[in-house]
Amino acid sequence: MSYLQTEIITHTRKVCSLYKRALRCLESHHTEKWKFRYEAVMLRQRLEANRKVTDMREAKVLLLEGEKELIENAHYQPLKFWNSPGGVCYGREVIPQDWVLDYWHPLEKAMYPDYFARREERKKEFVTWYEKTYGKPQEDHHH
Repeated sequence: MSYLQTEIITHTRKVCSLYKRALRCLESHHTEKWKFRYEAVMLRQRLEANRKVTDMREAKVLLLEGEKELIENAHYQPLKFWNSPGGVCYGREVIPQDWVLDYWHPLEKAMYPDYFARREERKKEFVTWYEKTYGKPQEDHHH
């Protein structure tokens, strides 16, 4: 559950997060590189102008205004990285589980003898480690 907040997020990290999200928003709006770079420099200049604000109440108000402006200027179809959620290839690559190799045909396994010999050793090592750590599984006598 990596999405749960487990630590205090500092004001500086919130500002950095806002800046990065605003840059991504600009990237969605401006497909021409020079327009994006110009707007990115202007955005950075706006943030730098408020860098020296020491009153945390004022800084929080500025941060909330920035968040509100980001929501108002959000692109209707934001750019997504190809492999991130919402991207065109998200979830396409299927990574098979390790147990699938147990169902390979013996002729297929014979093509990789060293690999499967080492794999069998590691499976035995894992069983030994598991039994040492958690004990042997109890047999269920309730047939």
